[in-house]
Amino acid sequence: MRIMSFRRVLVAAATVAAMAGVVTPAGATHSWGGYHWARTSNPMTLKLGNNVTSAWTGYLATSSVDWSISTVLDTTVVPGSTNARCRAKSGTVQVCNAAYGNNGWLGIASISISGGTHITQGTVKLNDTYFNTATYNTTAWRNLVMCQEIGHTFGLDHQDEVMSNANLNTCMDYTNSPGTNQFPNQHDYDQLVSIYAHLDSTTTVSSATATARASAADAARGPMDTPGEWGRRVSGSDNPRQVAVYERDFGGGEKEVTFVIWA
Repeated sequence: MRIMSFRRVLVAAATVAAMAGVVTPAGATHSWGGYHWARTSNPMTLKLGNNVTSAWTGYLATSSVDWSISTVLDTTVVPGSTNARCRAKSGTVQVCNAAYGNNGWLGIASISISGGTHITQGTVKLNDTYFNTATYNTTAWRNLVMCQEIGHTFGLDHQDEVMSNANLNTCMDYTNSPGTNQFPNQHDYDQLVSIYAHLDSTTTVSSATATARASAADAARGPMDTPGEWGRRVSGSDNPRQVAVYERDFGGGEKEVTFVIWA
């Protein structure tokens, strides 16, 4: 409760700053492709599967608390259902970490899509090959990447992808100096309200909602640690290596989309 109260103070401060024109431009949007979890009521409760080591458990707990400040979303950390390879589990977001190699990325968030826009399952992978180095083994970098990758699994894009721009005081910002970019800000919560303003007739926030195609694709996939396994790059760039989005299209409105934050 002390953490939640402190975060609410931070959000209130961010709101005041935004009104003063300090944080992010009014009217900006950072919905990721219109992707969202189907649900029949708000707030929805989304399970975050804990497959991380002790070095990451506190950051996962912090991100869960921070994102649950949203009026349309609650998250709860539950025992994970996978290992470092991080296979998806229908109706949940599985969060994992390991030394995935010198492959250029700090973190990736993957979501399975059904019906064109409905998220059915998600995974977050955190690359300890980089987080075990002096550059990235900091509280600020760990908070930013954990918070941002989980945020992507809700259907949020970045607020800004230009590193030279002023920091927006949100984890949904692309930056090389994450001191003030460790947690969501008010605009993130406002965007979630916009994304989840409508209700659906069915729900994908459960234990058995992924389609047969998505489940078969997940079972057959490789480690999913390199661009060749993520499918076709649909946005962003590999040079400079900042952010990029990849897509594997299974047909019939079903696909897997992966958001990459490069080191």
